[in-house]
Amino acid sequence: MKLLVAVKRVIDFNVKPRVKADGTGVDLANVKMSMNPFDEIAVEEAIRLKEKGAATEIVAVSIGPAKAQETLRTALAMGADRAILIQTDDEVEPLAVAKLLAKVTEEEQPGLVILGKQAIDDDSNQTGQMLAALLGWPQGTFASKVELSGDKVDVTREVDGGLETVKLSTPAVVTTDLRLNEPRYASLPNIMKAKSKPLATKAPADYGVDTAPRLQTLKVAEPPKRSAGVKVADVDELIGKLKTLGVVA
Repeated sequence: MKLLVAVKRVIDFNVKPRVKADGTGVDLANVKMSMNPFDEIAVEEAIRLKEKGAATEIVAVSIGPAKAQETLRTALAMGADRAILIQTDDEVEPLAVAKLLAKVTEEEQPGLVILGKQAIDDDSNQTGQMLAALLGWPQGTFASKVELSGDKVDVTREVDGGLETVKLSTPAVVTTDLRLNEPRYASLPNIMKAKSKPLATKAPADYGVDTAPRLQTLKVAEPPKRSAGVKVADVDELIGKLKTLGVVA
């Protein structure tokens, strides 16, 4: 079985994002970028499935600028076999990403598509679900455990009441949650080997997909700073303060 894994280049999760002075977006100048953490988990799960003998090939795909090659090389160093970069400098929204991934899926014919449940830059949590709808495939979202057996895949997911396990027929789409696994670090020998692994570069036009944005960002602002706390002597003073602030009537 072939596995297709989608990865995204985002601001490193250890970096505090800065908003542009004009409020038009997040400042990306001289900011450390890395693979979306949820996508790292997706790559790790694909590698584990291959190590178990359930998969024969892992194809990593990313949609973004030329520098997204670095993200794909990381996936290759972790254990992916080859990569595809759909290069565009435009900001691509989840629906356009899903359409492009659907075209790649039709071309590659994987048995399973694995991707992170969301990207930490926009937190949309839409791409996996949209992709499954476009393909007409079953989906298992927020996976905390994946077990592949023949043409079936059991996906355990966290719900409000506890854990839910769904059995899907492949081909299927799976989106990964944080508790699924702990991604491995790429070793230096594997990083060197990744440089010689095949990485194809294409454009959205090659797939006939229009990536023009459907949404307009009106304003981006940092969260308001938290005000300092106030000490009170007793409950009566606390209630008085809350009434003053309009918290209680």
